[in-house]
Amino acid sequence: MENISKLEFMALDISGKNYLSWILDAEIHLDAMGLGNTIKDVNPLNEASSQEKAKAMIFLRHHLDEGLKAEYLTVKDPADLWNNLKERYDHQKTVILPRARFDWLHLRLQDFKSVSEYNSAMFKITSQLKLCGETITDEDMLEKTFSTFHATNMLLQQQYREKGFKKYCELISCLLVAEQNNELLMKNHQSRPTGSSPFPEVNATSSNYNGRGSNRGRSRGRGRGRGRGGGRKKKVENVCHRCGMTGHWSRTCRTPKHFFDLYQASLKYKEGKNAETNFVQNYFSEDQLEMRHLDVADYLTNTEGTNGVMDGDGSTQFFP
Repeated sequence: MENISKLEFMALDISGKNYLSWILDAEIHLDAMGLGNTIKDVNPLNEASSQEKAKAMIFLRHHLDEGLKAEYLTVKDPADLWNNLKERYDHQKTVILPRARFDWLHLRLQDFKSVSEYNSAMFKITSQLKLCGETITDEDMLEKTFSTFHATNMLLQQQYREKGFKKYCELISCLLVAEQNNELLMKNHQSRPTGSSPFPEVNATSSNYNGRGSNRGRSRGRGRGRGRGGGRKKKVENVCHRCGMTGHWSRTCRTPKHFFDLYQASLKYKEGKNAETNFVQNYFSEDQLEMRHLDVADYLTNTEGTNGVMDGDGSTQFFP
């Protein structure tokens, strides 16, 4: 027998609390090893050999609590050991069965947070009932599930009934898929208020234009501070020829017209020959405009090439 030192399943506890599952595991393994007849009553037509009995005895003792090994030290026949353990622990059925029946009676789908939790509890209870000799059919499991839907899902329960499921696993698979779809729907709904649209990422757009402009400036030789001697290149910033600000090109400029007019006036009347020039130099000098980094979204007006209009109260309305 291979891997005799390794436990194929949990050893029988001396308290007998795992007896029902232990006898099932032991019987299955002995049948797989061809030793199933060693634990049955003596049959002259199918009597096990002494070698088979020895192998079965080694296997059973290997899966006993150390205390049980000592108590049944003198038992050498696997059938005798099997019957002794049955007489000692078979009463566990009378202990487990009432509890399993109680759990089955009070099992309700509406008491669980998820379908998977309910499904796990369903199989645990039905397994205990079957170990104790109770018969639980798919029809019983289907009816238990249908009849314990939450009262708010009465219509949904009726729709599932009309599908005519014959197996419990088919119903539970359908419920699991519906649950996952509902969770995804709720996540999408809660991500932002109904009717709203994602806020445009103006800064990210400006950054992209800046990156593209810088690359074009390097490839075509445009920009300030570019030497021809193959020396270290200086960082080139995009300067709009319409408004004088950095971060975008003139063909993508969306600066309001009154700021554009002020900037052009400051260039045309640089020496202060006009009152408008003094106003521009005092309040909107080139350095101040460059430091301000005006956000297009803050000053949109109803001009050609824009996507918004400014209300009378100064607020801006966006259009998709």
